Amino acid sequence: MGLDKVLAISGKPGLYELTAQTRGGFVAKSMLDGKKIAVNMRHNVSVLSEIAIYTYTEEVPLGEVFEKMKEKENGEKAISHKSSKAELENYFAEVLPDYDVDRVYTSDIKKIVQWYNLLIENGMTDFSKESKEEKKAEETEAGSEKE
Repeated sequence: MGLDKVLAISGKPGLYELTAQTRGGFVAKSMLDGKKIAVNMRHNVSVLSEIAIYTYTEEVPLGEVFEKMKEKENGEKAISHKSSKAELENYFAEVLPDYDVDRVYTSDIKKIVQWYNLLIENGMTDFSKESKEEKKAEETEAGSEKE
């Protein structure tokens, strides 16, 4: 499962895994407690693969930030999202040194750290934008172009 199947739903804690589509929305399974919920079009839903973090030069996809956190932590969980503001900001500055301090708030950093830890707890460690199927398709196309 890639980040394109992981959702953040405003007003609901934690992250959700997209499980099925319905006529008026979709069904999502909570990564916190495993309960399934119906989500309709009135909910404000963000797909993690579409989120980016502001830096002074560009916007960095959330998947890349998670990859940097994974490298820093050797695939283990990061600091707690309940750490102090200074600890969170220092940690995030180590992970993404040029993040825009005026546009990335402490609440954003808390959410990113919490999401990262939740994904690691649920055994998700591949944060690359492309899924394995897409990579295979590209490799197949590249192979057929050489012929």
